Amino acid sequence: MIARTRPAPPHLALAEAEALLEKQPHLALNKVDAILRTAPGFPPAEFVAARALRRLGKAKQALQKLDALARANPRVPAVLWELGELAAESGDNPRAVAALQALTGLQPGVSQGWFLLGRALRATGRADQAWRADLSGVHASSRDPELLKAAVLMNDGTLEEAEAALTARLARLTDDPPALRMLGEIAWRRGDMTAALAHVERAVDAAPGFDLARDFLIRLLMQTNRLPEALTHAEALSESPVPMPGHDLILASVLVKLGHQERARGIYERLLAAQPDQPQVWQNLGHVLKTLGAQSPAVEAYREAVTRQPSMGEAWWSLANLKTVKLGPDDIAAMEAALASLDGQDEERKEDVFHLHFSLGKAYEDAKDYPSSFAHYDKGNALRRTMVRHDADSFTAEVRAAAQAFSAAFIAGVDAGGCPAPDPIFVVGLPRSGSTLVEQILASHSQIEGTMELPEMMMIASRLQSRVDEGEFADFAAMISSLTPADRTRLGAEYIERTQVHRQTGRPLFIDKMPNNWQHVGLIRLILPNAKIVDARRHPLSCCISGWKQHFARGQTFTYDLGEIGRYYRDYVGLMADFDRAAPGAVHRVIYEDMVADTEAQVRRVLGYLGLPFEQSCLEFYNNDRAVRTASSEQVRQPIFRDGLEPWRNYGPWLAPLIEALGPVLTDYR
Repeated sequence: MIARTRPAPPHLALAEAEALLEKQPHLALNKVDAILRTAPGFPPAEFVAARALRRLGKAKQALQKLDALARANPRVPAVLWELGELAAESGDNPRAVAALQALTGLQPGVSQGWFLLGRALRATGRADQAWRADLSGVHASSRDPELLKAAVLMNDGTLEEAEAALTARLARLTDDPPALRMLGEIAWRRGDMTAALAHVERAVDAAPGFDLARDFLIRLLMQTNRLPEALTHAEALSESPVPMPGHDLILASVLVKLGHQERARGIYERLLAAQPDQPQVWQNLGHVLKTLGAQSPAVEAYREAVTRQPSMGEAWWSLANLKTVKLGPDDIAAMEAALASLDGQDEERKEDVFHLHFSLGKAYEDAKDYPSSFAHYDKGNALRRTMVRHDADSFTAEVRAAAQAFSAAFIAGVDAGGCPAPDPIFVVGLPRSGSTLVEQILASHSQIEGTMELPEMMMIASRLQSRVDEGEFADFAAMISSLTPADRTRLGAEYIERTQVHRQTGRPLFIDKMPNNWQHVGLIRLILPNAKIVDARRHPLSCCISGWKQHFARGQTFTYDLGEIGRYYRDYVGLMADFDRAAPGAVHRVIYEDMVADTEAQVRRVLGYLGLPFEQSCLEFYNNDRAVRTASSEQVRQPIFRDGLEPWRNYGPWLAPLIEALGPVLTDYR
């Protein structure tokens, strides 16, 4: 008699089938078919059979089995999950929605179910419900132990461990939105903007209703100056079914960056009409009104801000920074009281403290109390200097490297290349040098559009410098010399393309008034050979003391120490002199004091350099209602006055560090 092999017990055979599912689904199906022959309808075997059929590409048969299982076992999450996924993959989104709604009802704390439901709802055109499903997924993920652990690691600065944990999660849960957003934050903390954007964009693609991820993406896009994309996402965020004031605020901030001031104004006014007790929003409204030239409403908005929050230093400084507004004794008393209330809170409230010192410096200056004025300016600058990075030695070395790279011999030997567009007019120089006045005069010409201080040239220059910093080239000169004509043309075209978003009038020429572009005059000439460069220059003591008294919202880190600002001015004059020798006539210089003394003659000279006819409107620049975003916004809305040509004289007793730093440039600055 022949012995027969006894079949394995059903539970063992089922385990064997499970083990074969991923790599050998056909064998798994054979095993469960054998089980079902002896135990017809056995639910666990039917479930494995459906999964095997799915992996074998037999979706229709798999769906039939899963449907039957779901009807018979409506409270088994695994069945609903498999049915929802397979129905979505098969394009049967109504069936997917039904299964996933049942699943999330059973397991509301499992984020992945909500994200799957969101995708299925979106595919059926139910965008609002899909958005809410994504938000429910985000809410559920906030209690996920694995994500919580990664968040703790990240916030503790243990970025590598956090990244490893999130990467392992994504290996199991592809395109998990919260894990992707967190990976994006890790990359951002490391300064890797490319990786940060890639991760966060994936998170938003996977869950378009993930509002916090979209908010983060908008901020990343703004930091990298991808403003049209930022606007698209900000407008999407403002449509969230769970409205928040923060969504409107970030939309307004993008609009401001794009120059759409009126639309931003409307947002701020609507928010304040609904809830007036918002000092930050009053301040933001003040900024927009100032830019639009609505000075009286701007003053009212700033005063609303400080009335609601007397220690709000930036709002006080915004009032002082209008230049045409004088802060009186009552204002001084209020600011001194606010400063006293912040005593001992320097670390937590540094920004309010230094803003108040700058504001008091301006108020005492208006009152002609120059010792008190200098003391407050000095304290404000000293505190602000502790918060910024500026290495004067390194900067001087960079300037010298640029001068050596763009020597006369190099410029003479440059082959054809560079983008031939004649559109840009670069107005360069130091802040507070009269550059805004030059810009406003030129922007009053019918052929020239005024934009703003554009970062694009600095971004291109920074990208090129990084190739030196990373060791690809021995020095800056070697990197510049390596650029082919095609490279130079591509870089110039990139600048023209990236600045197009700021051009709104159709005029053939436009102004880029980023003052720091004086550092890149050689690069400008190399990649945009037909661009024009206007150097706005002012007497060094007047320019430097005006810069030192000015708190800048960002950048200009050299202005918070009299010795450092003097040295910076000296570097600037030195590089521009070197470039004048290397490329005579490439740069047109406007001396502020000469512009004030004989405006028409100077305007005719600069228009001649630009190849444009004289227009009377350039002398009536104060009638131009264009938006102006710099510290001189109110001054350029008035005719030229000779008052204040030498502001340094009021602070003469304290200027020894500045005079020493300037050295021979003090007399040879022209």
